[in-house]
Formats: sequence, structure tokens, C-alpha cells
Amino acid sequence: MLFPAMIEHSFDGADRDVFLFIAAFVLFIGGLFFVSNQGVKGDINQKQAFLLTVSMWVILPIFGALPFVFTGTEMSYTDAFFEAMSGISTTGSTVMIGLDGAPPGILLWRSILQWFGGIGIIVMAVAILPLLQIGGMQLFKVESLDTGEQLLPRATQLASALSFLYIGLTLLCGFILWIAGMSAFDAVNHAFTTIATGGFSTSDGSIGHYDSAFIDYSVTFFMIVGSLPFLIYLRVLKGSTGSILEDSQVRWFLTLLLVAITTIVLWLYLKETYNFQDALRYTSFNVVSIITGTGFATTDYTVWGSFAIMFFFFFMFIGGCAGSTSCGIKIFRFQVLCSMFASHMKSLLRPNGVFIPRYNDHPIEESVMGSVLSYLFLFIICFLVLTVALSLTGLDFITAISGAGTAMANVGPALGSTIGPAGTFQSLPDAAKWFLTFGMLLGRLELFAVLVLFSPHFWKN
Repeated sequence: MLFPAMIEHSFDGADRDVFLFIAAFVLFIGGLFFVSNQGVKGDINQKQAFLLTVSMWVILPIFGALPFVFTGTEMSYTDAFFEAMSGISTTGSTVMIGLDGAPPGILLWRSILQWFGGIGIIVMAVAILPLLQIGGMQLFKVESLDTGEQLLPRATQLASALSFLYIGLTLLCGFILWIAGMSAFDAVNHAFTTIATGGFSTSDGSIGHYDSAFIDYSVTFFMIVGSLPFLIYLRVLKGSTGSILEDSQVRWFLTLLLVAITTIVLWLYLKETYNFQDALRYTSFNVVSIITGTGFATTDYTVWGSFAIMFFFFFMFIGGCAGSTSCGIKIFRFQVLCSMFASHMKSLLRPNGVFIPRYNDHPIEESVMGSVLSYLFLFIICFLVLTVALSLTGLDFITAISGAGTAMANVGPALGSTIGPAGTFQSLPDAAKWFLTFGMLLGRLELFAVLVLFSPHFWKN
């Protein structure tokens, strides 16, 4: 919070003292926790890991919401918590309007929340979720973290390496956006939210505000960068230059982007909505933004027709690669599902044959397949329950179903005139905002990490 305070001071803003006071308050509370735990030794167990993971993503927005309440935005705490959870979960849904004239400290604070949420989810996906065997994430267990008693020190080393890489990519993105024509302030903010695949912007018009093909393609590239596994980047830096395309998850993801972009470009071009150059520019940006869960927009794609709307609705659930800042179901789960389906079909055609589902040329363990199927089933159930809950608050069907989808997939904009790419979530009832906030938490923490806390067995010794 000291960084927004400095920005407010440099821009002669009125909220400098507010950020300083809240920073001091949060430091005091955090200091109490720190001091009270001094002298406690020993590694965390699995239950504590679950509790730590969920509590971090709840406590951070509780305090992260305070600047929205006490600065010039004067939000209700419901709106402030929604905005903070949307930021820290890198969802990108917003209740704010008038961003072009908003205090610079608040704009930076929103971006910082998403930036920290991005690196947080990378470390969690690499160091914690595989050990908890959530939703098939055990496929990505890092060998150096395979020994339980060495979890904390080794996770700290890995987190440090990932953090330096994350900072480097953020600096590179910000520099390119500045060269492309953004102001230094806008470039920093959008670098934070692009690498984090978050989607918060400094303008109501999002990236479309700049109306620049160079900026559009630059942001598109870095959204893809943020959606690829960060461990692969570390391997590349260590000299394994072929690591990126050797990963089947990356190949599937890039192929999906190519097919999706080609399909929508041809649709728009044949309908004469745009010429080919504009169709490629707008489609590439918005398709990548939705699939990666970033949520930036350059145009209102809901006016492209029912075919495009249907595609975008399904795009929002896909997500990027495991171990990235991206959200959604994740590509590897679709790979596991397709491999299981192919093996089952072969066994039907050749009953005496032995066909084993494989991922990255390795056999998939039964536990992984069960975890993936459980995750997909639970995702559908939670999505339907959230849709019904939103409908009960008075929302129309399109707003309810797309709102539930965008919250659980952590995308940002949904469909319709209210919460679509040209709208905000401000006008929704408070009850709907709390439901959506819970949906963001569920989606960001891969469902099981949250829902396991509601089991009575979890709290038994």
C-alpha cells in the first residue's frame, strides 16, 4: 500500500494519507500474527496446507478492500470486497465506473492486487496443489518438493526463482507497452495485469481505449506468455531451449488458440463485419483474452452474432496451462479426458487389447484420472448451483449463467448488456456480488481446496 501512497503523493492526490494509515494498520495486524507465532517450529501438515491456502485468499481481500472503502471511491464494503477478490483472484470483474478519472493510487492498487494474485497462484499451483492432489494437479509434482519434511525451504527456493522470472517478464511487458504508446503509468498498470492475466485496466474502454494495433498485439503476446507454465521458462533459462514445444499441454493450448482464432476470423470476414486485417486483430485479442481468463476487451464481441457468442461462452471455461497465471478448467484436464475417451473407444473395438491413457507420453495413474473426473463433475455441479443462486437474486438467465461461468473460470467480463465487455457488475444486487465472490474463490483455488473445509471430517483430529 506504500506504492499507491507514493503515486498519490507524486500526482498530488488526496488519498496519500489514507493509504499510509491503512498500511500502518495492516502492518500492525500482520505484526501481531508474526510475533504470536515466533518460536513455533515444524513443517506444516496437509490439513494446515489446505487451511493456509484458503485463508490467504480470504484474508488478503478482507484487508485489500479497505482502500476502496476509505479513499475517494467511497465504495460499500460489499463492492470493495468484490473488487479486491476480483483482483487477488485475477478475475478482472469490476464494479467501478469512471476509471479514466479515478484516483491514480486506486488504479495502481487494483493492478497490484492482480499482480500479487498472479505470482501467488503460480507458486500455489507448483508447490502446494500437486502435494494436496487436487483435481489432477499431482501430474505436476516437482521432484524437489516430493519430500514432505523439506516442503517449506524448497518451496521457498522455487518461489524465489519464479518471482524473479515473474518480475522480469513484467518489466519487459511494461517497457514494450510504453514503447507502443502508453504513458509510463498506464504501461506499468497494464504490465501488472497482463502478465497476471487479470484484466484490470486504467480506462473504462479497457485496451480498446488506445485503439492501437501495436498495443493490441503486444498485449495479446504477453497474455499468452502468462498462460504458459512458468516452470518451462525456468528450464529454458537453464539451457533447455526445446522445453516449451516439447510439452503437450503447450502444444494443445497453442493449437486451440490457432483453431479458435481462425474460426472466428473467417466468420467475421465472410459476414463482412470487418476487413481481414481488422478481423484478425480484434479476434486474436479477444479470443486470447477470454480463453486465458484475462478479460481485457478491445470491442464488444457480443454484437458479433449468436455464433460468436456461443463460442465465447465455451471459451471462458477452458483456461490456459497448469502452472501459469491463467484460470479456468485448464488444458491438461481436457487432455486427460480425451486420452481416457480414446483408450475406452479402442478397448471397445479391440476387447483383448490393453490401452493405457497417457499424458506427455507417460501413463496416467488411476488416482489422477479419478481426480480429474471428480474435478470436472464438481465444477459442473458448482456452476449450476451458482447459476440458480444468481437467478434467485433476480438476475435474468443470460446474466446469471454467464456470471456464474465468468466467476468460476475467473475470466472477468460475461455476456449481456449488464455484465458484458461493455458493462460492469456495479448494478447487481449485493447478494449476487457475494455469490460471485465465492465463485471466484472456488474457481481460483480449484474447488476442492475450499470445499474440503466444509467437511466435518476435516476438523477432526
